[in-house]
Amino acid sequence: MTEVGDSVEKAAQIIKTGGVVAFPTETSYGLGASIYIEGALKDIYEIKKRPVEKPLLVLIAKIESLKEVAQEVTREILELAERFWPGPLTILVKAKKGLDQRLKNPKGLVAVRLTSHPLAQALIRRCGVPITGTSANLSGAPPARTPDEVLKGLRSQRLSYVLDGGELPKSPPSTILDPTTRPFRVLREGVIRREDIPGAH
Repeated sequence: MTEVGDSVEKAAQIIKTGGVVAFPTETSYGLGASIYIEGALKDIYEIKKRPVEKPLLVLIAKIESLKEVAQEVTREILELAERFWPGPLTILVKAKKGLDQRLKNPKGLVAVRLTSHPLAQALIRRCGVPITGTSANLSGAPPARTPDEVLKGLRSQRLSYVLDGGELPKSPPSTILDPTTRPFRVLREGVIRREDIPGAH
C-alpha cells in the first residue's frame, strides 16, 4: 500500500471505531465521523464549539448511497445529483427514519454531498458508510485550508487525526440547495451559481 493509501486506511479505521478525523474536500478541510456513531457526532460539536441546533453535513461515496440517508430519492434529486456530483453542490433531502437528530434540520431534512476531492472519496469508500463533512474550524471561524490551520484552529484532544491533503486552493463554500420546495431554494450560494441550477431561485 502506498503512503497515501496507508494514511487513508488509518483515517478510515479511526472513523470506523468512533473517532473524528480532519480531511480535505474540494472547498476546505472537513471533520469526518461515522453518521451511525452517536458519540463521534457529539465530539464534533465539542471540537467545533458548534451550536447544537445546527445540523451536520453528510458526505457519501456514490450517488447510489443517497438511499442510505434519504427517505426517498425523487427524480428531481437524482437529476441534480447526476448533473452536479461529484462536486460542490450540497442537496437537502428528506432524512431516512432513524438517522441521528444531529444530521437533520427542523424540517427533517439532511444535507448531502458527493465530494470531488480524491482523498475524501477514497476515505469515504474505505469507511463503507456515509460520514460527516462539516468544516474543520471553530464555529464562525474561517475555513481551514491546510492541516496546520486545522490543528491551530481546533486544538482539541477529540480530533484523532488529520489526513494531509496539502494546502487547498481558496474556494467559496459549497452551494446549498433545497429541492423539496417549488421552485428550488438556494440557501447558500457558493461555488455553483444560482443561475446555473435549473429550477432554482
